[in-house]
Amino acid sequence: MRRRSLLLAVPAGLLTLAGCGDDKADKADKAKPSDSPANSPSAAPTAKIVAGPLPEITKGDKFGQKPTVAKGPGKASSDLAVKTLIEGKGKEVVKGDYLQADYLGQIWATAKVFDNSYDRGNPTVFPIGVGRVIPGWDQALVGKKLGSRVELAIPPKMGYGEEGNKQAGIKGSDTLVFVVDLVGTFNGKSSSKGREVAQSNKDLPKVGTNTDGKAPSIDIPKTDAPDKLVSTYVLEGDGEEIKETDSVLCQYKGVQWADGKEFDSSYKGGQLAQFQLAQVVKGWGQGLTGKKVGSRVLIVIPPKLGYGDQPPQGSSIKKGATLVFSVDILAKG
Repeated sequence: MRRRSLLLAVPAGLLTLAGCGDDKADKADKAKPSDSPANSPSAAPTAKIVAGPLPEITKGDKFGQKPTVAKGPGKASSDLAVKTLIEGKGKEVVKGDYLQADYLGQIWATAKVFDNSYDRGNPTVFPIGVGRVIPGWDQALVGKKLGSRVELAIPPKMGYGEEGNKQAGIKGSDTLVFVVDLVGTFNGKSSSKGREVAQSNKDLPKVGTNTDGKAPSIDIPKTDAPDKLVSTYVLEGDGEEIKETDSVLCQYKGVQWADGKEFDSSYKGGQLAQFQLAQVVKGWGQGLTGKKVGSRVLIVIPPKLGYGDQPPQGSSIKKGATLVFSVDILAKG
């Protein structure tokens, strides 16, 4: 996709949306809901939704607590079992949203936990309802309300299919049990909601502070571009600080310092951008590291930390261009 390739320091094909979190956690947690065998909505199977059977939660039964879940009671259903354990009061999850959720997954027959986000200390963020997670998640979670805890028993055809997931110890015949806490959603109209920070340096671009989901303005001053990286708050959020190993979900707009013309924007297509900081140009990685979730950040990237004399093929970025970005950090993970 053009939008991601413009940000990447490596070929676009190397950027994936499967599993988030730090490297150590990802090595330990071998299978995630986003490790789906289905690559498109048309390829995903559907199932009848039933109320059970479902195993009992023996500990951690409150929203946000890591649950302990018993073995499956007897034979699992061949249908998709779904039960809302806690009914949230937030807005409904919509197909195409980026869903932010905590979850624990285990095998029905053995209660062996193969993955959970609670130990990583950060909810996972992924597109829902569009074939980017296992089919059972896509079908069961769309329409649920934020703040809800949902338990799922997913038959093989709605999970990892006949091949299973050998690395995680999941066989093709295994029914999977998940407990999912629905934390938040984001879409193409999302904006950061932090407090405004004074933009008093007349030698730096001024960025709009609107939070209506529309692209902010970026006004370039009639001065020479700085030769060092600039990263400063426009809106300062109150979330966690971003680490250089994190994955982030964001809205952004990019212009060239020389002419102020926009060359790329997530707002135009109405699709958010999600990437790992290690996989984007150095100026992005360095500029967002240490900034808080919920913020809008101005980043000015000198050529040596951007694309230098090798701008992406097919883009309007000129050789040696200084790049200016407004970035809304919506979530990490």
